[in-house]
Amino acid sequence: MTTTPLTPLTTTVTAAPAPAPAPEHHPLLVVGAGLGGLTLARVLALHGVRCTVLDLDPARDARPQGGMLDLHEDAAQRALREAGLYEEFRRLVQPGGEATRVLDRHATVHHADDAEGGRPEVHRAALRDLLLDSLPAGTVRWGAKATAVTPLGGGRHEVTLADGTRLTTGLLVGADGAWSRVRPLLSDAVPAYTGISFVEADLTDADRRHPRAAALVGSGLLFALDQGKGFLAHREPGARLHTCVALRCPADLPATLDLADPATARRQVLAHFDGWDEDLRSLLADGEGPLVARPLHALPAGHRWERVPGVTLLGDAAHLMSPFAGEGANLAMLDGAELAAALLAHPDDPEHALTTYETALFPRSERSARESAASLELCFGPDAAGRLAEMMGGGRQDEAA
Repeated sequence: MTTTPLTPLTTTVTAAPAPAPAPEHHPLLVVGAGLGGLTLARVLALHGVRCTVLDLDPARDARPQGGMLDLHEDAAQRALREAGLYEEFRRLVQPGGEATRVLDRHATVHHADDAEGGRPEVHRAALRDLLLDSLPAGTVRWGAKATAVTPLGGGRHEVTLADGTRLTTGLLVGADGAWSRVRPLLSDAVPAYTGISFVEADLTDADRRHPRAAALVGSGLLFALDQGKGFLAHREPGARLHTCVALRCPADLPATLDLADPATARRQVLAHFDGWDEDLRSLLADGEGPLVARPLHALPAGHRWERVPGVTLLGDAAHLMSPFAGEGANLAMLDGAELAAALLAHPDDPEHALTTYETALFPRSERSARESAASLELCFGPDAAGRLAEMMGGGRQDEAA
């Protein structure tokens, strides 16, 4: 009798997946380390209240932070006083930065004013650094990109990061800008294209290398407006000139520019400025480095929402508007300071605090949004230089720039 050897049985054991780590809990979570979110964190920290601020950038210096800001007495300057940083801010002010010039396409000056009017200019990056350096170590969590926000009930929310980390909070603040991940918890509103796009360029060491352009811009801000378009240029620290070339155009026009080839992109944009003064054109033609195209979007003026437990918005997440009233950064910082004040005044009743904050936020931001929309139409409408000069109180000055 032949016996067949038995084949040993083999069993494959599949290990059970490791349980997902429990979410981290943070009593107060701020999404976005812009000026508004940082102001909120600073004012709270000044009074012994910690929060966690999430930001998608891998580090504080991962990308450029924009250009010059004029800080209003009743908004950003007030916020800086509340943050205990006003004197440090004054040391960052750009000398002569409040000077303003308004020209038309022929570089004829319609308005020129070198007076200081209570709106000192400071570079956004320097202001942001001031706020960051004032915070307790570990307040900002870099490389923390929020990809989803989920209500958990009872005013609690869960934020999921790109790396899979989950964080829960009892109070969530969306300070995450135009395309906020937090806003949909409160509102269906989506930013709409304003009809205006910027193409941004820079001239470095302008006083030495580009003296005509430097003289044209002066020590502060230049508006050169005509035919529904223009050049908006600003002097920055270190004799740098930053120019936003503005076009009234379809939303997809910036996508048609060959930004990978800056020389070609400059020619494409300059084709819209045939017949304009050559010194004005040089602000773009002689630019250095890559160009940045930026379509301008805005939320509806009067954007507001019903009270939703445990969550609110500030800055562009709440009231994105065009830059033509100079209100964006100012309102964001004031929002941060006002929200902090409300939370500190009602430490045991956050819903009362959020209601107090939003009751003041909505009419304030609506006024600014309507002013911004009206200023946009003025700057890109008929006789823009003359009308802007009249609004600024300068009348016409028929002199060559």
